[in-house]
Amino acid sequence: MYYEVHGEGQPLVLLHGAFSAIGTSFGKLLPDLAKTRQVIAFELQAHGRTADIDRPLTLEGMAEDVTAALKQLGIERADIFGYSMGAGVALHLAILHPNVLRKLVLASITYNMGGIHPGLMDGMANMKPEMMFGSPWHEEYIQIAPRPEDFSTLFSKKAAMDRQLRNLPDETIRAIKAPTLLIIGDSDLVRPEHAVEMFRLLGGGVFGDTPAGLSNSQLAVLPGTSHVTVVDRADWLVPMIEAFLDTPMPEAK
Repeated sequence: MYYEVHGEGQPLVLLHGAFSAIGTSFGKLLPDLAKTRQVIAFELQAHGRTADIDRPLTLEGMAEDVTAALKQLGIERADIFGYSMGAGVALHLAILHPNVLRKLVLASITYNMGGIHPGLMDGMANMKPEMMFGSPWHEEYIQIAPRPEDFSTLFSKKAAMDRQLRNLPDETIRAIKAPTLLIIGDSDLVRPEHAVEMFRLLGGGVFGDTPAGLSNSQLAVLPGTSHVTVVDRADWLVPMIEAFLDTPMPEAK
């Protein structure tokens, strides 16, 4: 499993989007994030420089990979920042292995299929790998993958994973105790209403000017921003993420 380590301090793990790798997902964010913390950027199964293995592509499997890699690196607890598919991996890591997680940053995430704009998944199901040829993600893949000719295999495995995705119960999201920053673009793949629903399950959406104060979780909706361009908004995201991660952890109750 390929990874890079940049900077020093509190560990922050970066998990990229589907068909992407460290460069196309985090190239604009990583240098500034690494100025104030230790950034560990992974490339997940069959993505980037990490070779595929003989198993289906699943969010749970990749979450287990990340957990095992952190143990191998001697990192007991880390902040996790996942984008798109990587956010799904981070969410499953938070559910399966909460003890390795300190804080959670999820960009462009849904916890059920109703969170995606109607009809989008149907359109994706009809896509062919050739439609991505010449895109930044395909160009990155053919430059760095151990077997550049396997892009179509990755495409097929990702399509199979999408068909097997299951809704997570509200109770599962409500049980996450890690402070969480949800980020979407206002024109994202994710419906804004869904992000608010998830934010409320994580304890957010309360009236903060009371003795109880603000929630430990936060929601950011980036204006004029699509699913692809969320990770281009470094001027907004870096200070936002740093402020969230630098806020002291809440006291255990």
